[in-house]
Amino acid sequence: MSGKNHFGIATQPIQVQAAVDFVADDAHGAADLFIGTVRNLNLGKPVRGVSYDVYDELTLNVFEELATEARQRWGEKLNIFVEHFKGRLDIQGVSILIAVSSPHRDESFRACRFIIEEIKHRAPIWKQEHYLDGDSEWVQGHALCSHGPVSYDDEPAPSDHKHCKHY
Repeated sequence: MSGKNHFGIATQPIQVQAAVDFVADDAHGAADLFIGTVRNLNLGKPVRGVSYDVYDELTLNVFEELATEARQRWGEKLNIFVEHFKGRLDIQGVSILIAVSSPHRDESFRACRFIIEEIKHRAPIWKQEHYLDGDSEWVQGHALCSHGPVSYDDEPAPSDHKHCKHY
């Protein structure tokens, strides 16, 4: 049996419990969540909030493609939930939620990581930051700052983020 999908573009607050409930499965022993939130500082500038614009149809197609690719790599039984916010969010607002469940933890961890990193590269989603000084700027999305190529294997994640541009 193949897993199930939920893909959405939200204009109301994203509900974490809805994602947890959706991926729940009696045959799965693991669920992994990625919750992206708006932080209060980027590129050394205090942030007041963020606006997201999304090309809905193409973004949903990308979410579906990524779910298919994740299942090809980590198993057909994955349950996958992906929602991205469209509109204005304040600090700590949830901008994206990804939940993946699987029979074992390794598959859900890897698939969840794969999905968020690939969304950053492939989905037509634009982010405009609003700063405390009144300025606003459209910000380019990127995966892992400048940490180099993304790996979905057992390589340890870099622990020193001092070279990231957003710190």
